Amino acid sequence: MSLKLFELVGTDASRPFSPFCWRTRMALAHKGLAAESLPWRFTEKSAIAPHGSEKVPVLLHHDEPVVDSWAIATYLEDKFPDRPSLFGGEGGRAMACMLNAWGDIAIVGGIFPLIIADIPKNLADVDAAYFRQTREARFGKTLEEIMASRDAGVVAFRKSLEVMRQTLKKQPFIGGAAPNYADYIVFGGFQWARVVSPFRLLKADDPVYAWREKLLDGFDGMARKSPGHPV
Repeated sequence: MSLKLFELVGTDASRPFSPFCWRTRMALAHKGLAAESLPWRFTEKSAIAPHGSEKVPVLLHHDEPVVDSWAIATYLEDKFPDRPSLFGGEGGRAMACMLNAWGDIAIVGGIFPLIIADIPKNLADVDAAYFRQTREARFGKTLEEIMASRDAGVVAFRKSLEVMRQTLKKQPFIGGAAPNYADYIVFGGFQWARVVSPFRLLKADDPVYAWREKLLDGFDGMARKSPGHPV
């Protein structure tokens, strides 16, 4: 089996931090699949351009590319049906598709302004300059201005998790009795924040915090063993 995964790193190649790459990392582990990590940085566009992408994750299976974390998840589910299911059937896949959009908007989008100025601290100068230029152009503000109100912003972010919190009071995982891709969609954002920023997103008595702790310990502690901040 030949699987390779382009995933975003900074100065430390052992510290992958993209929320979307972490979705894929968890999906591969769920399927019991191992992929060779191919460290990739923001300014290394030429490395993945031949595979039809400007962003990671990019999964190569026998050198054939699969681009985008959602496309990778559905590919793994269909290509390896004899291994544990990521969705638990077509109904689960359909619901996960909705949750994938919620994860992009509410989780990744909600976390981004809370940690944005911390991200360049993990990057080499050329990548930090690229990140600052592109993100400041997008937001029309400096990274520091975007993040200046994060102490208030995190309160609103925690409130936005109430539906998830109520779910986790009734069942241990979003996927039910055991985690599935629905959990990995959301977890990817929290792992991204943990890797790049010392800012505390969750209170220790929050059911979402307890859920995140269980996923950090999953797959023999794969995510917890990845370098990160004690938040």
